[in-house]
Amino acid sequence: MSKRVTLLKRPGIVLDQNVSVPLYRQLYERLRSSILSGQLEAGMRLPSTRVLASELGVSRTTTALAYDLLLLEGYIESRVGDGTRVAYLQPEPLFQGNGNAHELNATTTAETPPALYARRGQALIDMPYPERLYGEQARRGMSLFLVGQPDVTSFPYETWTRLVARHARHSLPALSSYQYVLGYLPLRQAIATHIGMTRGVHCSPEQIILTTGAQGALDLVARALLDPGDAAWVEDPGYSGAHGALLAAGAQPVAVPVDGEGLDVKAGRQLCPEGRLAIVTPSHQFPTGVTMSLSRRLALLEWSRKVGAWIVEDDYDSEYRFSGRPLEALHGLDRVGRVLYIGTFSKVLFPSLRLGYLVAPLELLTVLNATQCFRVVHLPLLEQLALADFLVEGYFARHIRKMRQLYKERRDALVDALRRELGKSLEVSVPEAGMHLAVWFPAGMSALVVAQRAAASGLHILPVSYFSQRVLQRDGLVLGFANSSPQELQAGVHTLALALQAH
Repeated sequence: MSKRVTLLKRPGIVLDQNVSVPLYRQLYERLRSSILSGQLEAGMRLPSTRVLASELGVSRTTTALAYDLLLLEGYIESRVGDGTRVAYLQPEPLFQGNGNAHELNATTTAETPPALYARRGQALIDMPYPERLYGEQARRGMSLFLVGQPDVTSFPYETWTRLVARHARHSLPALSSYQYVLGYLPLRQAIATHIGMTRGVHCSPEQIILTTGAQGALDLVARALLDPGDAAWVEDPGYSGAHGALLAAGAQPVAVPVDGEGLDVKAGRQLCPEGRLAIVTPSHQFPTGVTMSLSRRLALLEWSRKVGAWIVEDDYDSEYRFSGRPLEALHGLDRVGRVLYIGTFSKVLFPSLRLGYLVAPLELLTVLNATQCFRVVHLPLLEQLALADFLVEGYFARHIRKMRQLYKERRDALVDALRRELGKSLEVSVPEAGMHLAVWFPAGMSALVVAQRAAASGLHILPVSYFSQRVLQRDGLVLGFANSSPQELQAGVHTLALALQAH
């Protein structure tokens, strides 16, 4: 039977020894609530710890601990010769009580609602964030069609663990003080060598800033280069992380349409001719998967040169190109230093690594360096040390070759299944690179309704319109294929086909 003790003269105080909350904490909560509600009035004298313990049937230690907490937080006062009394509180702490105090609080807040956060904070709350959705799905074991999720089961964890352990034992003692804000120099040297050979991005290690993934790089650029209210182009449909980085900096995103050749530069000039910055994914546009044509690349570079705008190239998954050599980055066409290049290891290796990098023109290093100091100081070091060895010792290139072949097989399996089961219902956009593809419905068909029906069958797929700020002439679905086997992808397409039939 639960042993309960009640203070007869104070029937509002009831303690229960059979719950996990300690008795002193229960007593503290009861007294605090009574003080805040006004039931125990300011200046009222409280019984001594000995008397209260006797009335409650608990130890004096229990009452003493409760009084100590109340005294520490200013709810009671204790003076020699005058005992313990309820403190005279300022109006602010009187909240969440019962009766008049609560009613007064409700009335005043209704008339003058507090400004809890900035407008940009509210905008971020309302901004779609697919990574949160995908993270929740992955934790629940639902990996089918996830976008931006590599196959983490194929990563060489034993090699990685050995590299991390090596540096934990031998390197950290000498590198335990504050580090250079740009990041670990040997890693930046290895990155410069790698992207120079594979992406045509020629830079010095001093131009590379290590960041918390591509998102950290976008945030750094937006904060350093844009003032509140500045206009910046974003692709539409496009990566919501770019949109969010601009909103967080107080900038004004301008949604520029994307078509089969990538960002429509002509439309961008009409919408916002004097934009301060443009964020693009030219090698593998997110989410449509198209590659920006050479004519569009040159037009974008010409626009940035004429108006003095910056171009941010997010090259998030170009390592995985399935035919021929990876296309040269937009950065390689830039002759006047207007392009900032972003790469990430989170998409290529595993998402929780949270390591990316920014290649910046020399003239921007001072402001980017200063901004980064007040954002992160510097990144955690151990992962940087291990990743430098992972690159230099050839493990990275070996892993990329293996995964490129694996992802190509999965892409082909997904495309074959879509064409076999849904070829008459939708158009498949076959990507030459990356880890996802888009399928398009006929005009007037709701991808949102299809996604809702698919969700009822256990498939969590996002429509293309989820990533768009405007109404699309045609909508579709974004399907990731990197994290599932060919058999799982084929089964998922069959389930999707049944949902389409119901639609």
